[in-house]
Amino acid sequence: MKPYLLAAAVAAVLLSGAPALAQDASTPAYQAAVADALRPADEVERDPLRHPAEMLAFAQVRPGWRIADIRPGAGYFTRLFARVVGEGGHVYAFVPNRTAERENPRADALVAAYPNVSRVNGDLDAMSFDQPLDLVFMSQEYHDFHIPRFDVDVAKMNADIFKALKPGGLYVVIDHQAAPGAANSVVETLHRIEGAQLRKEVEAAGFVFDGESTAVANTADDHSLNVFDEAIRGKTDQFVYRFRKPN
Repeated sequence: MKPYLLAAAVAAVLLSGAPALAQDASTPAYQAAVADALRPADEVERDPLRHPAEMLAFAQVRPGWRIADIRPGAGYFTRLFARVVGEGGHVYAFVPNRTAERENPRADALVAAYPNVSRVNGDLDAMSFDQPLDLVFMSQEYHDFHIPRFDVDVAKMNADIFKALKPGGLYVVIDHQAAPGAANSVVETLHRIEGAQLRKEVEAAGFVFDGESTAVANTADDHSLNVFDEAIRGKTDQFVYRFRKPN
C-alpha cells in the first residue's frame, strides 16, 4: 500500500479515538512514516538514538495537520511529518533568511520528494504562514537562536509562533540539555541550553507547559562537552518539551 493511502486508512482511527491513541508510538501511521522508503539510509541509521515514532507520538501528529518544521536541515523530521499528515495536511519547511543560501537546496529537495511540503523563508523573529498551524516543531535549534550572530529576538520569535498556532495548537522543542544553572550562557560554547530556561522563555509568550519526554535523555552525559565533541555527538542528554496554546 502506498504511504499516503496508508496514512488515509488510519486517519479515521487517529481522529476518532481517545487522545491517548495519538500518543502511542505503535500507531500504524507513525510506523508507516518511519518505514518510508524515501528516507535516506543515514537518517534511518540514527533512529535508535532519535526514537522517531516516540517523537511523533509525543507531538501528537495527526493526519490533516499543518506543521511548521523550523530550520529542518536535511529533513529528518519533515519527511516523517509529511507521511503522517498525508494529502490533507501540509508541512512548512521554514528556512531562516540568514542561512537560506546553504539550506534552501535541502529544503527544495524535500519539496520535490513530498507533494505536501513547501519551503518558507523569513526571519525567525518575524515568522508567518498562510494558514493557522496545528504544530510548530523545533529540533536542536532553539539554543542557536540565542547566539548573537543569528541576531534573533527570541522573545519575539516565541510570540510569533504563538500567533501562528491555532487555539490548542502545540509547540514542541527538542534541545541539548545544559548543566543546572547554566541558563543560556553556553549556547555558543557548548551549543546547549538549560531546559528550565527554555521553558521560562516559552511560557512567557503565553504557552502552557503540556508535558515532556525522556525518550532522548542520556543520564551519562554530564553536560560539560560541546555537542559536536565526538565523545558525545549524537548521544547528548536532550529534553523534549511540549507546550500548548490555550484555547
